[in-house]
Amino acid sequence: MAPQRVIGVDLGGTKILAGVVDRDGTVERRRELPTPLESQDELLRGLASAVEDVLEEDVAAIGFGIPSTIDQRSGKAVTSVNIPLADLDLRAWMRERFGLPVGIDNDANAATLAEWAHGAGRGTMHMVMLTLGTGVGGGLILDGKPYRGAIGAGAELGHMVIDLDGPPCQGACTGRGHLEALASGHAATLAAREQFGPAVDAHRLVRLAHEGDTAAVALLAELGRRLGAGIASLVNIFNPELVVVGGGFSAAGDFLLEPARELVAREALSPARELVRIVRAELGTAAGLVGAGLVAFEALDGAGAA
Repeated sequence: MAPQRVIGVDLGGTKILAGVVDRDGTVERRRELPTPLESQDELLRGLASAVEDVLEEDVAAIGFGIPSTIDQRSGKAVTSVNIPLADLDLRAWMRERFGLPVGIDNDANAATLAEWAHGAGRGTMHMVMLTLGTGVGGGLILDGKPYRGAIGAGAELGHMVIDLDGPPCQGACTGRGHLEALASGHAATLAAREQFGPAVDAHRLVRLAHEGDTAAVALLAELGRRLGAGIASLVNIFNPELVVVGGGFSAAGDFLLEPARELVAREALSPARELVRIVRAELGTAAGLVGAGLVAFEALDGAGAA
């Protein structure tokens, strides 16, 4: 009997990644296309097109990692900050469209699953992940199991408040002073443009730091301290062995992580601060796609047990 394979779909604010994923996390086919942001209908057509591009007869299930709060009871994407997706039973919509078991999860939860199973978190029982991109996502592994909260909407770690009455969050979020508003790639771009002008974004900021620009290094260090403030709170609450930092903006590496580690050493309590390690993710841009595949396998295994 041939090994089962699934489709994983990682939906981001700028692009959709889809691919066929084995149980060992190997991605065999991969497709990338821009995220349609004009409307929810256009977004759904884009997601369906991404699935169709890699769909073959041996595919047994489909999994989606989406940047939304999730209600696992109903299969709904409840709200989304950066994409036009809200109050939709995405699980049922895709199941009816393709006639296969479908799983959905928050995109950062999916990336966390991938890093835990096949990346930097292998072998850990208590792990926190933060994904730094347009926003800040998060995921939790507690007692060797993914933690999603009462209905699946938990681990929105990027929306913890670290600066009361701080800068407003982005998109549909009405909060202020969230980690997302202060330490995301978007926050880095805003800070870089204020410092260097409108042509500089987060990616250019990191390049400037690598070139030795002291202002860029200082700016990234400030962003890293903000990140460390959030991590310190997570360390005090969850006492993880490992904090994994991924997403596109994690390319800043130790320009961010060293200041974050220094802040954690100051703000986290002993013995948790001595235990925890803060490391970069290993799977890179594949984490969300592989994780969406693992979500598909959860749906497939659940359908088989039903």
